[in-house]
Amino acid sequence: MFTGLIEATGQIASLVSTEQVWQLRITTPLVKENLHLGESIAVNGVCLTLTGQDTQSFTADISSESLRVTTLGQLKIGTPVNLERALRLSDRLGGHLVSGHVDAISHLRAIHPEGSARRLEFDLPPEIVPYLAAKGSIAIDGISLTVNQVREKSFSVMIIPQSLAMTTLNHLRSGTPVNLESDLLARYVETLLRSRGAQPGSTGALSREFLAKNGFL
Repeated sequence: MFTGLIEATGQIASLVSTEQVWQLRITTPLVKENLHLGESIAVNGVCLTLTGQDTQSFTADISSESLRVTTLGQLKIGTPVNLERALRLSDRLGGHLVSGHVDAISHLRAIHPEGSARRLEFDLPPEIVPYLAAKGSIAIDGISLTVNQVREKSFSVMIIPQSLAMTTLNHLRSGTPVNLESDLLARYVETLLRSRGAQPGSTGALSREFLAKNGFL
């Protein structure tokens, strides 16, 4: 489990195929933080297991399925990536609960400067629609962000200068693919509502009348 607060960035050093899996190597200053073999690290929002390290980089194995459903297989040597170690129970939850399991791939549509901040607009994949709401949370390449606006085929988020400086968001260009993970709590709520007869993703599913009738209020 993660929080979506990026600890460091790294660069793709290699991605090679072994007999059963692909092995990813990333150079990063994070290796100086007493990493342990077997621990979980989110790489652009994808939960991976650390399988090796040296003084400048660490390695992690990736299945063919993970390469297919995330953007990791599309990254090139030298591409920057966001990194976060797993949440400790004693940590402050400054972002939101992020599992590291990607729900969909989206693409950046446009960048809109707004003062020193940036409003980023992304395609809205149908898999995410039931779990997305204005002022709700979403993880984009592992970064915990607040949804600014939701439209029929797109959604936008506001990026402050600090986030631009500390993550890979400043490297995004129109058309760049990104990993999306919906809010974990929203997914559980949708599952509960569906089990009580609400149509998933329907506009009336979260009406006050429906919630009260089914014991949520």
